Amino acid sequence: MKKYTLLPALAGALALGLLTTIPALAQAPTTGGPTPQPAAVPLDGGATLLLASGVAFGLKKLRDRRQAR
Repeated sequence: MKKYTLLPALAGALALGLLTTIPALAQAPTTGGPTPQPAAVPLDGGATLLLASGVAFGLKKLRDRRQAR
């Protein structure tokens, strides 16, 4: 009876060992390739409008608060 339970356990361990080591060897080592250049972020368009609208909203809130007193 032990013979029949030991054989599937050994086969499972062998299959698990093969399935985990083969993907680990899938890629060869590389030189790394060229280094990527940093992305240039334009701060002209939307950021300026967002900043201006935030300042305008803040000024409006200050004026509304002063008029409520």
